[in-house]
Amino acid sequence: MKDVIIVGGGLAGLSAAWRLKHHDILLLESDGRIGGRVMSERRGDFWLNWGGHVYAGEGSATDELFKSVGVSSLPVPGILTAMSLNGTLLKKGPVESYPFRVPMSWESRLALVKAGAKVKASVLRYGSIAKRKPHEDYASRQQRILEFMNNKTFSEYTGILPEDADAIFRPTVSRSTGDPEEISAGAGVGYFHTIWDKSSGLSRNVLGGPSTLTDTIASIIAGSVSLNTEVTEVVQHEDHVTVTYVKDGITHVEDARYAVLATPAPITRKIAVNMDQKLSDALGEIKYGPHVSAAILTDETEPQVWDDVYSFATPKKSFDILIHCSNLTHSQKVQRKQGSSFMTFSPAGRGRALMDKSEEEITDLYLKDLDSIFPGFSSHVKEVHVRKFPYGSAYIYPGRAKIQTTLTGHDDRLFLAGDYLGTLYTETAIQTGFTAAQHINSMLNYTMSETARDSTLNTV
Repeated sequence: MKDVIIVGGGLAGLSAAWRLKHHDILLLESDGRIGGRVMSERRGDFWLNWGGHVYAGEGSATDELFKSVGVSSLPVPGILTAMSLNGTLLKKGPVESYPFRVPMSWESRLALVKAGAKVKASVLRYGSIAKRKPHEDYASRQQRILEFMNNKTFSEYTGILPEDADAIFRPTVSRSTGDPEEISAGAGVGYFHTIWDKSSGLSRNVLGGPSTLTDTIASIIAGSVSLNTEVTEVVQHEDHVTVTYVKDGITHVEDARYAVLATPAPITRKIAVNMDQKLSDALGEIKYGPHVSAAILTDETEPQVWDDVYSFATPKKSFDILIHCSNLTHSQKVQRKQGSSFMTFSPAGRGRALMDKSEEEITDLYLKDLDSIFPGFSSHVKEVHVRKFPYGSAYIYPGRAKIQTTLTGHDDRLFLAGDYLGTLYTETAIQTGFTAAQHINSMLNYTMSETARDSTLNTV
């Protein structure tokens, strides 16, 4: 019998495995690779990226994981508030000035100024609420963040906006894979806080690309990992858990003392057949949106307008955000290296519109839009690779706060982990993986102590 079976080899499952690696564990991953939505590939000094790209810093669970694994991260350099709209590219100056520097109607300008002032005031409130209090546990802080403005959608909060005003807000709000009509007002405000305040938490890049972290963990626990393995059923009993899975067309049954389910909420609910009903119902209320992304490598030799920018908001394009992944590399070199790497990100409605298109069709759309922002861009493209994520992320909708305490409780021998359990994305994935492992570690250590004591008494 295994000590622990971990279902899911994304960031949450790997974080749990890292803290449980001294026990007899088995990690089951349905894909042919480890990492889930953390996905990058090295290209010399650059890396291609399709998923999570920014990570929490000092004092976070992410920081603890980085240090214990031996992976380095650095603060995100460059501009985070650049934007391209209506043929105008803006990099510098206060965001409050953008409505007057981009071609748009006066109706849109006035609406944007009014709504922008409202959002800015709410961002200040969010910053105060989200700040970690001394000696506060993770769950209390997370509940407070979830409850912030959780009674209406972001669209209801701003009111109906003219096209250009709405377009400017949409790329930032939809990063969670929920559109403004779906995401809660507080979650939308939280995204603006992340962009406008570099001390907000998600502000670091992994040297070599995000998969450096997940691949390093996987290499250390390689003997406990099974890829291309589909879990079909998890059943908990009074003193153990039984996991049924299929690998290479053969069905296997494995018992363990405990299990960590680090899969998307719908999958967790499906495979955990005798889970507590209240917890199962809460999992059924989690809402996901898709995202489509492309990793792009270029070969230009001259300095470019994007060299000092990390992210561009791109309203009215086929992608909402353009991430300049080679910004960290360029910022460290006295002499500019040849080429760059980028990630386009199409979440929520943008992602749904692309989900049924071929990779070639999506690539054509992306390059056409990139040429409209940076004339001649496509002539320097060496590689483009598209990835689709039907379960892109779980977004925070109005009323989501009500089920948090149910979701974060465990069900006897089953423990949940994943970014859907909170609002801090990669940090939530790592934190919940750590929390599940901590509970299991304490119970396994208690069981071993009891066994050792009984053995001593029997000997006497």
